[in-house]
Amino acid sequence: MSKIPSVLEMLQAGAHFGHKASKRHPKMAPFIFSSRNDVHIIDLEKTQEKLKEVLEAVKKMAVEGKVILFASTKPQARDIVKQSATDCGMPFLVDRWLGGLITNFSEIKKLINKYNKMKEEEKTGEWEKYTKKEQVDFAKHLVKMDKILSGLATLTKLPDVLFVPAMQREKTAVLEANRMGVTIVAIADTNANPDKSDYFIPANDDAVNSIKMMVELVAGAIKEGKAEAVKNEVKK
Repeated sequence: MSKIPSVLEMLQAGAHFGHKASKRHPKMAPFIFSSRNDVHIIDLEKTQEKLKEVLEAVKKMAVEGKVILFASTKPQARDIVKQSATDCGMPFLVDRWLGGLITNFSEIKKLINKYNKMKEEEKTGEWEKYTKKEQVDFAKHLVKMDKILSGLATLTKLPDVLFVPAMQREKTAVLEANRMGVTIVAIADTNANPDKSDYFIPANDDAVNSIKMMVELVAGAIKEGKAEAVKNEVKK
């Protein structure tokens, strides 16, 4: 199991800074240690407890072969989320949320299939039978699709789990997952309602180092779970 960071390591990453006291969600009260300059301070010992619970659950999901979709539309989280999801072999979305990605997956799947087909045709030289103008149009269209769909190219079915590193920010994604019974793993800052998730880590969802720490830990647990699944297969 991944080593849980010490309270000092989390302090250094800024994981303890919550939001202004006026923005507090009452359900986050048990995870707030104190208030400093009208900003809530998260109880990092509680964060450690929750982190242990979340990482164990995520590892188990990976052992079971579940597909975990990483989704973040926060500019400061995009590169971290993309890198970590790629690293553990999971799909990701780091541009705007695609409405219906979970509630109307059959339609989104058609888009993904079209995107994959176009990528394949570009690679194999299929486009050469078209005029130069048509080829330029295809290329422009592909660039647009790349931005939205590149991280979803491997998604062949509705994801089993949605991982949102900023729960309050991804309200639409959380709503869709709740509606379809998709498990939610999230980072919940002091302004979020943790009850809308199945598993959550109380932590700062704005500071880059805090996001990086938590997202990489989740990705690490997924890698451990996948490695265990491979070992189990070999034993059979």
